[in-house]
Amino acid sequence: MDGMERPVKAVGLVSGGLDSALAVAVIRRQGIEVVGLHVAIGYAAGIVRREVAGERLDAILEEESRRMSGAFATRVLVVDRSTEYLDVLLHPRYGYGANVNPCIDCHLYMIREAKRIMEREGARFVFTGEVLGQRPMSQNRAALRIIDRESGLEGLLVRPLSAKRLPPTVPERDGWLDRERLLDIEGRSRARQMALARELGVAGYDSPAGGCLLTDANYARKVRDWMRHAGDAPLTREETLLFSVGRHFRLSPAVKIVVGRREVENDYLERAWEGRWLASPVDVPGPTALVQGIATEEDLSIAASFVARYGDAKDAPLTRVAARRGSEERLYDSAPAPEELVERTRI
Repeated sequence: MDGMERPVKAVGLVSGGLDSALAVAVIRRQGIEVVGLHVAIGYAAGIVRREVAGERLDAILEEESRRMSGAFATRVLVVDRSTEYLDVLLHPRYGYGANVNPCIDCHLYMIREAKRIMEREGARFVFTGEVLGQRPMSQNRAALRIIDRESGLEGLLVRPLSAKRLPPTVPERDGWLDRERLLDIEGRSRARQMALARELGVAGYDSPAGGCLLTDANYARKVRDWMRHAGDAPLTREETLLFSVGRHFRLSPAVKIVVGRREVENDYLERAWEGRWLASPVDVPGPTALVQGIATEEDLSIAASFVARYGDAKDAPLTRVAARRGSEERLYDSAPAPEELVERTRI
């Protein structure tokens, strides 16, 4: 292998899904030593659900590292960049996709992280499971050229599933990789990948942690609402978890209500947002509502009406609701919020 006693080492950026699993298999079958890298940016739906349920992120990511290492039969490092990534989300140089998905900036961020790991590990190049034309924003030719140029890895970034449809890279030109044994997949069909998985015996892959919340229209509406009303307030990791929880209602530029939809969400609100105004029914089962911002008495009364609307006694004329913040408490006998108010304030 280029006259070296040791095999060439490469860092593979992996999601846990089929394409990255195939990319690892294609590179490894050429005798390359692979170190997998998964960059956790904080918007994988499956992981967010587990965090909301109370699991610690470091424990989840440790489990993901073991799972992917076993599935790919190679060491997979998982790094948490959920806090650092907040700036990418808010200030993407190349803009958003259909929702709040800054896909080009996201890929660039992850590949720069892979470059750092490549240098640390003494690896020679980086590869990904990207497929030319599969994603309209981030996997077209222009976007791939941007990423090559701005990542600092121009010539050292290999996309083995589409390599034959792209210019040869240094690993191909210098003989570390045989270009003829790389692939020429293009477009959105998954047929070639499924056939290749059967041919190579690739199994154990999954969807990448349940999909990216930044591509979800409901999640995106809540992010955009925050952007419009946050002012100088910093975006926090806890706020990004909250965007995935409950029904959100904007009462004013300064006040928002989040109403839990199920027990796990109610528990999350009470655990993670302790110290804020939280409203819940006194005598019957029902949701917890978080009141964000500097709430007036009227805002708390409206929050109580939302609790009444979505509680088990929603058909009763009145529901006793307690709003609590620390040692403070307000009690309300609330009628359910009317449909007009719900629709006017819904985010």
